[in-house]
Amino acid sequence: MTLLRHEGLTVDELAVWRMLQRAQVRITRHLEAELLVAHDLPLASYDVLMQLAEAPERRLRMNDLADRVLLSRSGLTRLIDRLQRDGLVARQACADDARGLFAVLTERGASRLAEATPTYLRGIRTQFLDMLGPDELGEVRAMLAKLDITGAP
Repeated sequence: MTLLRHEGLTVDELAVWRMLQRAQVRITRHLEAELLVAHDLPLASYDVLMQLAEAPERRLRMNDLADRVLLSRSGLTRLIDRLQRDGLVARQACADDARGLFAVLTERGASRLAEATPTYLRGIRTQFLDMLGPDELGEVRAMLAKLDITGAP
């Protein structure tokens, strides 16, 4: 007897959804573990440093940064507090908004990011890209592009 109704989803549709979830969690856990062991840097911290490094002037408004790293505002504030204590990020007031703050990548943060990036990229390669052939990579990209609501390339 089935305890839960699938509310219009087929067994196959639900299985694909669960496989996507498991793949994302497995890859994320692997990246997190590798970054922690090699660099004592949690994945969320790496993501913040990377977003700041790619931003103009290596800074982003806190609200924009929270959206990019998929954290709540309060979660990002706590993470930025830790990164600031470690000297990896600084806060800077917004000239045009007295209540606004920028998170800014420091030189120390840029160095730490540069040290951790090979580990991060190697993890993406071994845990994801090496599992796909050239044609499959294009297919995955096309499928995920249909789901991407951010409009990112």
